[in-house]
Amino acid sequence: MDRGAPPADPAQILARVFGFSAFRPGQEEIVDAVIAGSDVLAIMPTGGGKSLCYQLPALVREGLTVVISPLIALMRDQVRGLQEAGVAAAALTSGNSQDENDAIFDALEEQRLKLLYIAPERLASSAATNLLRRSNCRLIAVDEAHCVSQWGHDFRPDYLRIGELRRMLGVPLAAFTATADAATRDEIVHRLFDYGAPETFLRGFDRPNIRLAFAAKDNPRKQIMAFAAARKGQSGIVYCATRARTETLARALQEAGHNACAYHGGMEDWERRKVETQFQVEEGLIVCATVAFGMGVDKPDVRWVAHADLPKSIEAYYQEIGRAGRDGLAADTLTLYGQDDIRLRRAQIDESNAPPERREADHARLNTLLGLAEATSCRRRMLLAYFGEVSEPCGNCDLCASPVKTFDATEAVRKALSAMLRTGESFGTGHLIDILTGHVTPKITQRGHDGLPTFGVGRDLSKSAWQGVFRQMMGRDLVRPDAERHGALRMTEDARPVLRGEASLTFRADSVQRVATRAEPRALVSDEDAPLLSALKAKRRALADAAGMPPYVIFNDRSLIEMAETRPQTLDDFARISGVGATKLERYGAAFLEIITGATVADQHPMRRKLAGRDAGAVFDRLLQAQADLARGADGTEKPMSCSNNTLKTLAERRPRSLPEIERLPGMGAARTERFGEAFLDILLDD
Repeated sequence: MDRGAPPADPAQILARVFGFSAFRPGQEEIVDAVIAGSDVLAIMPTGGGKSLCYQLPALVREGLTVVISPLIALMRDQVRGLQEAGVAAAALTSGNSQDENDAIFDALEEQRLKLLYIAPERLASSAATNLLRRSNCRLIAVDEAHCVSQWGHDFRPDYLRIGELRRMLGVPLAAFTATADAATRDEIVHRLFDYGAPETFLRGFDRPNIRLAFAAKDNPRKQIMAFAAARKGQSGIVYCATRARTETLARALQEAGHNACAYHGGMEDWERRKVETQFQVEEGLIVCATVAFGMGVDKPDVRWVAHADLPKSIEAYYQEIGRAGRDGLAADTLTLYGQDDIRLRRAQIDESNAPPERREADHARLNTLLGLAEATSCRRRMLLAYFGEVSEPCGNCDLCASPVKTFDATEAVRKALSAMLRTGESFGTGHLIDILTGHVTPKITQRGHDGLPTFGVGRDLSKSAWQGVFRQMMGRDLVRPDAERHGALRMTEDARPVLRGEASLTFRADSVQRVATRAEPRALVSDEDAPLLSALKAKRRALADAAGMPPYVIFNDRSLIEMAETRPQTLDDFARISGVGATKLERYGAAFLEIITGATVADQHPMRRKLAGRDAGAVFDRLLQAQADLARGADGTEKPMSCSNNTLKTLAERRPRSLPEIERLPGMGAARTERFGEAFLDILLDD
């Protein structure tokens, strides 16, 4: 990319650099606002193309764009992709060698970079601010902007310095996130924009390519293993609540023949970096991880995400499932949950040092997630409603595929609440179920609970059914485990109307949703195209291994699938594949085209290759033929004459509409216009 004179038209850069013929929904307005120098806050779904909304403006605007990003893996991944597309980009990270940093400092001093990625921790140094001033920083882009908010799920204190950097540099700021409810958005505006009014874009939270599914825990290891077995060979993530769970699940998956590894905060830095690199480079790897494996995941072809334990909030759930299907292709999710999960999450909130109003807000967020887990109709409608969106049933969740049975649970809940109150709200689920089902135990008889009016009143339901009732009571926040009394259940205010007969309840008829773990993954291509797709992936893998980079940096799966389905026959055809920009066409076009056609690709002049896939390419070919026909004049007896390929390229791109215009173009002049002008003009006017 020529720093001094970038193309002014964003659509041209979109096609030439990034290889896309059109913006995704919602991108163009954001790009225009950032280019215009407006302060921008954009909330876009994961996989919706947030990064392009600051990368493309960086190539249009003068000067340097600084991108503040939370994790080294994420920065390196984006920089690799930009460099492969021919963009001058770099990342200053703690993992750089001194030689790498020296080269970046030199490029900054000479103002050769268009994008610089840095972590928020670097903002603590005044030297960083001075460096950015000298480097002609003209725009700040903030990725994962929810990290600035203590209401968000990934709070990072160093993000609080970004507002000060913006004030010191006096430049516009564009903030991007995929997860921000109203409270989080307000704090982002306060922290980054000083209560100013950034141009705000809410571009929807729906990820229709992701299938949503929940299942009550019933031998969770077996459930996860079945889910992974149905997707063997596909890249996936299993999120776990504890470090120990990541390791035991990873071992179980390995023993079952999967390529799997663990990732958690207790590992050494070098061990975590190794797993991050493996996940980016290797296809089909499963990572069993705590939430430490989070925002740095920028791998577009993760085909599934499973939660072995309930996430801590609905925002965390949305963010974590969003790591699947970033390429827009079909992806699956499964979230397991049970009473122990609810107790753990409630206890974490109650035992935190947050002020009371914050703890209540966190309970409310957890309630929303539990409501999603216990939903009786389309999950996507409920999920999107939390973020303020209205939608129709999606047809791509487990409840749309297999509607659940429900029952009137009002009387059962009253019995359960009565048992709790008559025992002083001092016991957990197991003891209460023994009372309700009339199961005599030493604990029951020692306390005289077999003489309670509620003893045996719930014999109409099985023990497992009562477990489902109590789980759904906890999910509806009718009862909460009391951390100060070893998890004994206590009634909340929301339960009192039910106890008094003023409200009724409908619960799911509890049954383990085995369909969720059995659901077959959807094929990415037809059987006819599958062999070619495999061959293209093998070529991608060989090129990636040779270059030491993740395969998707060369081409993502979406591009390979389009190649397999459309089977381009020429470089012009190949250039029209989504994700094939000018630099990637130059580097990889011939190699992949040979796989598709089975024939060697004829070499093209570099000037002609620059027009590949554009209308100007066909015009260039016709001009070249006309020139060959008239090289010795109309009668074939004159002195040979020709135009340079660069001149023909200029003619094809600019399309002059008269002979005087043709004559004024560099490389033409009077003599060449006299020889070729009329023939060229006929071609150029033949639109």
